[in-house]
Amino acid sequence: MRRYETIFIADPDLQEDARKNLFDKYKKLLVQEKGILVDFDDWGNRKLAYPIKKKARGHYVCMTYGGTGVLVTELERNFRLDDKVQKFMTVLLEKDVTASALEAEIAAAAQPEEVKEPAPAATDEAADEVTEAAEADTPEEAKAPETETAEAAQEEN
Repeated sequence: MRRYETIFIADPDLQEDARKNLFDKYKKLLVQEKGILVDFDDWGNRKLAYPIKKKARGHYVCMTYGGTGVLVTELERNFRLDDKVQKFMTVLLEKDVTASALEAEIAAAAQPEEVKEPAPAATDEAADEVTEAAEADTPEEAKAPETETAEAAQEEN
């Protein structure tokens, strides 16, 4: 199984219901062709770099999924036949990926992200240096700890 990313540009003039039906059609096609949808990211309406089918705007969608070459061929065939899709591009992200790895990624994305705290030791040292520099009356005094450290390093060599 391979991991792919397909970005397609849908007609920006579609009604919300028609757009959802279009997206559901491609999601069902992925399942039908035994693919695993990892991420479906709706980027919304954006200005195009150049007009496509006489339209200056497009509705961007990014799909990340796992599947075979047959899946990509069928998906792109449907994009070509559908007038609601202005452009599309498929990129191979990984050549060899397992279904269990994709499902683990889906599960990890579904869980809320935990807030990461920086290491307290590094933060305390940096905060002390900032405080010393802020309390100094002149710029020379603010630079003094740095020069002392540099002089000590030279003496050691």
